Amino acid sequence: MTQRAKIDTDGGGTPAETEPPVVHRPAGLTSAEVAERVARGEVNDVPVRSSRSTTDIVRANVFTRFNAIIGVLWVIMLIVAPIQDSLFGFVIVANTGIGIIQELRAKKTLDGLAVIGEAKPTVRRDGRAAEISTSEIVLGDLIELGPGDKVVVDGVVAEADSMEIDESLLTGEADPVVKRPGDPVMSGSFVVAGGGAFTATKVGREAYAAQLAEEASRFTLVHSELRSGISTILKYVTWMMVPTAIGLIISQLVVKDNDLKNSIARTVGGIVPMIPEGLVLLTSVAFAIGVIRLGRKQCLVQELPAIEGLARVDVVCLDKTGTLTEGGMDVTEVRLLNGSDEAYVHKVLGALGESDPRPNASLQAIIDAYPDAEEWRCTESLPFSSARKYSGAAFSEGDGEDSTWLLGAPDVLLPPGDPALADIDRLNEQGLRVLLLARTVHELDSPDVAKDARATALVVLEQRLRPDAADTLAYFADQNVAAKVISGDNAVSVGAVAGKLGLPGAENTVDARTLPTDHEEMAKVLDGNAVFGRVTPQQKRDMVAALQSHGHTVAMTGDGVNDVLALKDADIGVSMGSGSEATRAVAQIVLLNNSFATLPSVVAEGRRVIGNITRVATLFLTKTVYSVLLAILVVVSQIEYPFLPRHLTLLSTLTIGVPAFFLALAPNKERAKPHFVRRVMRYAIPGGVVAAAATFTTYLLARHHYTGADALGAETSAATLTLFLVSMWVLAIIARPYTWWRVALVATMGGAFLLVLAVPWLQDFFALKLVGTTMPWAAVAIAAAGAAVLEVAWRWVDRRFPA
Repeated sequence: MTQRAKIDTDGGGTPAETEPPVVHRPAGLTSAEVAERVARGEVNDVPVRSSRSTTDIVRANVFTRFNAIIGVLWVIMLIVAPIQDSLFGFVIVANTGIGIIQELRAKKTLDGLAVIGEAKPTVRRDGRAAEISTSEIVLGDLIELGPGDKVVVDGVVAEADSMEIDESLLTGEADPVVKRPGDPVMSGSFVVAGGGAFTATKVGREAYAAQLAEEASRFTLVHSELRSGISTILKYVTWMMVPTAIGLIISQLVVKDNDLKNSIARTVGGIVPMIPEGLVLLTSVAFAIGVIRLGRKQCLVQELPAIEGLARVDVVCLDKTGTLTEGGMDVTEVRLLNGSDEAYVHKVLGALGESDPRPNASLQAIIDAYPDAEEWRCTESLPFSSARKYSGAAFSEGDGEDSTWLLGAPDVLLPPGDPALADIDRLNEQGLRVLLLARTVHELDSPDVAKDARATALVVLEQRLRPDAADTLAYFADQNVAAKVISGDNAVSVGAVAGKLGLPGAENTVDARTLPTDHEEMAKVLDGNAVFGRVTPQQKRDMVAALQSHGHTVAMTGDGVNDVLALKDADIGVSMGSGSEATRAVAQIVLLNNSFATLPSVVAEGRRVIGNITRVATLFLTKTVYSVLLAILVVVSQIEYPFLPRHLTLLSTLTIGVPAFFLALAPNKERAKPHFVRRVMRYAIPGGVVAAAATFTTYLLARHHYTGADALGAETSAATLTLFLVSMWVLAIIARPYTWWRVALVATMGGAFLLVLAVPWLQDFFALKLVGTTMPWAAVAIAAAGAAVLEVAWRWVDRRFPA
């Protein structure tokens, strides 16, 4: 039962050979040959990195444009001013250190998971097959392939057993290519049917698509709307900051005839808060902590922006087998058709099971139920393909008879209206999987092999539902994420399984063979239905594209080779860890524990990151807006800048720095929305304008109220009080909806500021001392008016510029 080659027959239809010819399988390289090639450097040494290097992480966190600006200002302040005016530099050092530590933790987590999820090709050496790391392959190695295996290096086919390879990820050609001995294979392609082996002819960086594979598997912080939005904001901030800072320098150092050191300190105090330096850091930290949290759930994030992408998902496409159901199946019944003999059918099933060296889940269930008939010999085989929906084999039965059999989807093998289909529909309605065993009179390589096939038996399989699938589908429904079950199985059977799991709309199933080919028309059908059966791999890809054409952000889950194209084209591809090598290679997220129930955690983590970064970005950019406006007002008015660096360090720490870290890591279930820049700036601009106007009003009133040598200190204290109170109100709005810890957070920050005002040595340290009662209360009143204006302005913005 190991012979696969097609053999000749004599004129009478009996085998020309009574015994199968001995097939000599190449033994592969010897250990000595492998050692020799390793010594010559002919090794597949492409560095498959799942994360940035430690050097890259340190460089990315330390050597930033804004760190350079702040670093120069920090050195200046250390020279000309007391240490308390240099606190902002120590804060940046601490923040940068936190960012590096968190990213290194994420790297450690990610690298550990990447090793677990790493593909290990099977290589034949010294006549024995063994799994090795991709990086251990040497030139000339004989690498075995089966369905779902990815071609990891370039080579030439040495053995082929009806092997079909999909090269669409490289060439764009959708149809699988049949490979025969001597044909070339390219790295990056994958096996969709059959199997064989190939000899490696190019390894390392010489292999086709090797550079692409290395780049695609790298832990990256780019290509995300969030990060590109922040980059856009920082670009505009830089444009505003440079001329404003120059004007402020001229105003404070040239126009005003003040003490030089004090003027420098106040100039730096005006420039530093314009820089939203913590925003980039906090984004990196939030992503890194997201990776660590998901890593603890055995979820490998192969591309960091996938966390963000899942937060935006509003449609998740699920493959039934391996996702809603577990991989294994059980044969529950064999129904004989057309007077077939039970013992004979059992022999056929046993022989079919033995004919495929790489059985799928359905065939494995048949192998478990029916042992092989030793006297039967396979003369030709046709492996299962998702596109054709059946497999087949030709046998010499040992008594001189030859027969050819097909096993697959009844509604594909039988003509419409066949009496057997009525029974099949009833079984499918129970959620059972039904395969048809049919005898054909045509050759397996004939395009009409299924024509006039005689139905012999129905093989009824029971699928094992994942115990967590129902809860996961319920979660998606609760979160307004539409679930679409897309399967190659019979539509009625898929609908019955989905119905058992409580999927809304499961009763209205659609046979994908009736779907329109036009994307617009297909999208309308997809929007109105939830369960689709008899979907081909190319249709899965088309369905993803159709949903995207209607503005949906689509996640695709799957574990089989038939899901690869759809996984590649979806906004987010999610593969099971036990899935084929090809699906793991193209997916952005791999669930190493094979648990569909992990997916809600991934979605929740993405929403937490994006929703919270949007919140805290508003805090940072409100500070940037009011800092720029205050500097402009000071330059235009030709007066001293009201604040020293220590004042704004205190305000930034209490109203932004500390709260932002808590808010960035808090739970957040709101689905991420597009237009990050617009969503943030529509709040930051009015918030910054109100804060600047209220603060400058207090400062001008204080300049008229106070006189004498210490007047500037009193004026600064009054202005600081107003700015703190308005900034606290911004924080209070951002922290909504309130929970006990959010209220405690806001109250603690307010209490810390009161502590500074109440403790004498803290008053001296931060140069904050409220003088008299009239101006401090006026400052509070102006802040209260500013808070009221903020409430009105933000509600107006919500109505006028909805996100």
